[in-house]
Amino acid sequence: MASPVVLITGCSSGIGKALCQAFHQRGCRVIATSRRLETLDSLKAHSIMTLPLDVRDSAGSQQVIATVLAQEGRIDLLVNNAGFGQFGPLMDLSPAQIQAQFQTNMMAPLELVQQVAPVMKRQRSGMIVNIGSISGVVTTPFAGAYCASKAALHSLSEALRMELAPFGIQVVTVQPGAIRSNFGLAAEQGLAGVLSSESWYAPLETKIRARAVLSQAQAMPADQFAEQLVKAVLGPRPPLTLRLGKKSGWFPLLKQALPPRLLEFLLKRQFGLTQIGKR
Repeated sequence: MASPVVLITGCSSGIGKALCQAFHQRGCRVIATSRRLETLDSLKAHSIMTLPLDVRDSAGSQQVIATVLAQEGRIDLLVNNAGFGQFGPLMDLSPAQIQAQFQTNMMAPLELVQQVAPVMKRQRSGMIVNIGSISGVVTTPFAGAYCASKAALHSLSEALRMELAPFGIQVVTVQPGAIRSNFGLAAEQGLAGVLSSESWYAPLETKIRARAVLSQAQAMPADQFAEQLVKAVLGPRPPLTLRLGKKSGWFPLLKQALPPRLLEFLLKRQFGLTQIGKR
């Protein structure tokens, strides 16, 4: 299509905002969403349609889709970008914190797909782009809930790709590495309700905080990431899985090349777990 209609979640900053700009520059009709509408003012100033959306709100999602269809008549791409990282030792995370992690990173994207796919089926074309993470491929200590939520999203994407293919709907799984954004800052702030002096891992607080902000080390600029992603998914043969950013290539290769016990030892040593039990 000359001007595909693109619905994107989590657009207040970072990757989401950069994706809105990149799709817009390619001539797409972009609908940017975020929990707080005022965070989208800079996008609205560039004639990008903005709507409030908390992806965990089913009724809100349905309203957004209805609004887009009323104005644009179709939805060609859904980019499930909204998400957050709940870091910390699994022993210290509450059931509510873990549930919130999976609700936002896995359940909400699936529900949006279930709501948008019927529209694409009627159109006989469409694309779902799920933003996963390289953390869903290589699990590290102190990121178990986040890694598991992204691994689950990857699996859902693979199943959806096969199940939706007969109806002309493509599914692309994006597995970013280090991309410059506010993700690390938000992740570190999320540790406030996790770390305590009573934790088994209290002596490793510095290591835990370092894991929360690890994605910002030597990170690829978000606009560069967005440009490459948009070029790939709008191309003639969109990839099934797209890995972009620092560490997105060699981390999975490292996992394949190293014996599992050696990889686990290296990760435990990196995050201080080879010594803590001996203290």
